[in-house]
Amino acid sequence: MSEAFNSVLKVEYVHRRIFATRAKARIRITTWITDFYNARRPHIVCNFNSPIDYEREYWADLSVGLAA
Repeated sequence: MSEAFNSVLKVEYVHRRIFATRAKARIRITTWITDFYNARRPHIVCNFNSPIDYEREYWADLSVGLAA
């Protein structure tokens, strides 16, 4: 699993950019991980939805079920 993540990180982000310093690289990579990869990137566990979209659908379905 970690190998797949590292591959995606390198292919989709690191190799497409030039960083001025290691510190800037760390900040930009951390931001990419927390903002894009974890929140907006489609995941197989979420039926190929992003975690944000999956959670929105979950709560919407739950509220519809409670209202019925």
